[in-house]
Amino acid sequence: MRMIFINLPVGDVARATAFYQAIGFEQNPDFSNDVASAMRWSDAISVMLLDHGFYATFTDKPIADTHQVSAALFCLSFDDRAAVDAIHAAARSAGGKETRPIVDQHFMYGGAFEDPDGHIWETVHMDMSAAPAGEAA
Repeated sequence: MRMIFINLPVGDVARATAFYQAIGFEQNPDFSNDVASAMRWSDAISVMLLDHGFYATFTDKPIADTHQVSAALFCLSFDDRAAVDAIHAAARSAGGKETRPIVDQHFMYGGAFEDPDGHIWETVHMDMSAAPAGEAA
């Protein structure tokens, strides 16, 4: 199986872990400690929350202040609209900020929020059976 691991620099590993748990990620304690927290979204996708000092050991580039600049956009897909609504509510309750309100575009439904470190997560539910002709391809 192919997998993806997204590595995110965070200012406080414990705070970031609590946020990601609140929005539905599961922590893998086998790969978590004081400087890193492995958070599983699915069998194929995990997010590694890395303390700034530890993250810096993987790159010579400066760490972006994602409260000020956009470094990447990540998108999570959901099976229904209620799940999109639920993760937005959970993100707000856990200290995240909605950066783009949920919009209903008929066959696409979603918005975006950022975690406490400023990393942006888009959300989407797509009902391809309701897509206009030519957009489902």
